[in-house]
Amino acid sequence: MAGKELWQWTTEKLLTEAASSAPTPGGGSVSAFVGALAASMVSMVANLTLGKEKYKEVEPQVQGILAEAEAALSGLKNGLSQDIDEFSNFMAVLKLPKNSEEEKAARAQKMQGALVSATDTPLGIAENCFQVLKLAQALAPIGNKGAISDVGVAAYLAESALKAAMFSVDINLPQIKDGDYQAKVKAERARLFGEAAKICAATVAVVESRL
Repeated sequence: MAGKELWQWTTEKLLTEAASSAPTPGGGSVSAFVGALAASMVSMVANLTLGKEKYKEVEPQVQGILAEAEAALSGLKNGLSQDIDEFSNFMAVLKLPKNSEEEKAARAQKMQGALVSATDTPLGIAENCFQVLKLAQALAPIGNKGAISDVGVAAYLAESALKAAMFSVDINLPQIKDGDYQAKVKAERARLFGEAAKICAATVAVVESRL
């Protein structure tokens, strides 16, 4: 299945396929979908804030948040499609012949490239989720109070999707032989987890204060 095909599915088909024995959509794709829902919630509250006289003073800020949320949503949709395509690519490399030393060497080299790509994609999903989380934090004190609970939903979903996407990083990383790459990814993982927890907690606290 090509990754972009999923966007033609009904929600019912998505859930059915995710629950089946089919390998895709898997964890990385589902994480991207949840992150996309978080971005949608930020966009919705931003749209419900714009054009309201009560929030006229913060309209420029909210317009900026909306634009960034839409960009993050696009990135997460692309990440979902890429995650499915990366799995297909990985399986194709896995099936490469290894009858001679030359074939084994070529396969091993391509496998390392496939593993890096299959790690970069969910890492990108996690980074987009982090962006959504920051946007939720920015919107929490200024967004339409009548819909502010949905900013809290966005924060919780974005942090959860970020952590979930990282499992797809964690499962591939030990097989990658490039030590510098491993160190870089582990440092980014630690940064994202640490900052996301703080931002989510701060955002939820603001949301709760405005309920």
